[in-house]
Amino acid sequence: MPSFDTLLEPNFVELRNAVEQCNKEIGTRFDFKGSASKVELTETGAKERELTLHADSDFQIGQVTDVLLAKLAKRGVDVRFLDLSEKIEKAGGDKVRQTVHVKCGIDSETGKRIQTLIKQSKLKLQAAIQGDAVRITGGKRDELQAAIALLRREVTELPLKFDNFRD
Repeated sequence: MPSFDTLLEPNFVELRNAVEQCNKEIGTRFDFKGSASKVELTETGAKERELTLHADSDFQIGQVTDVLLAKLAKRGVDVRFLDLSEKIEKAGGDKVRQTVHVKCGIDSETGKRIQTLIKQSKLKLQAAIQGDAVRITGGKRDELQAAIALLRREVTELPLKFDNFRD
């Protein structure tokens, strides 16, 4: 039976390369001279990662964020993977830091939303949540392609990836 998986997974190699390029640019820019500005990539779990932005002031955090977003865009990593909603916090002395979570895996709320979108579309498809992915199965390949188009149109806040398309 034809099927495909809907995933939310960034390219971690390109993410790491973008962070390294960001740190290299911060080290060479004149407006960051003498500051402790940097970006750290840490792995908190099997597929969970987060970025920590360090700087001397709130303004510099904004500049570090701009450099990071530019490097991510240049490397082809969608910036919608980043959760920039965390507050800037004091980090001892006159330093500040901001934690940015990297979204990986479809959470249960989004999975349920995808399921209801598929059910409401009147296509003869089934959607099943499998861990951090949603598998969509159906009888015809054309309906699966219509489901991909529907999800791209309706779920715009997440860069969904469609994988394992099988006939």
